[in-house]
Amino acid sequence: MRKSRLSLFKSTSMLISVVGIIMIISTIIVVAYVGYSVVSTGITNEISSGTQYDELAELQSEYSNLSVKFDSVKSTYYAGGADDVKVYNDAKLELTRASLAIENVQSALDAGKPSNEVDSRIEFAKEKLDTANKAYNNL
Repeated sequence: MRKSRLSLFKSTSMLISVVGIIMIISTIIVVAYVGYSVVSTGITNEISSGTQYDELAELQSEYSNLSVKFDSVKSTYYAGGADDVKVYNDAKLELTRASLAIENVQSALDAGKPSNEVDSRIEFAKEKLDTANKAYNNL
């Protein structure tokens, strides 16, 4: 009976040791995976934000050029009647909306928002800039 208890104790302690080693190895694997995931996400976000900053600079450049165009025809429309001023102001309002959309992109980048959210804001800003450009062309 003593030998059977001793044998049972040995097998139980061996099983506990093996399970402990398996748990330690699995914990190391999980921690390594999480670490790898965090690092790769960080690298991807850095690359993505770099292109987003480039797109923001392009939007700001287009806005600046369009703003100069609006300013060049401002005196012509303000010299006309009230209807001309209204037409100009309506078109200028579209330019202001584009400016706000571009500022929204800037604030999202500064706040470190997720890449997909910044991309959607960039698309919205592009749409607003296109609308402002069409409004200028209709003047």
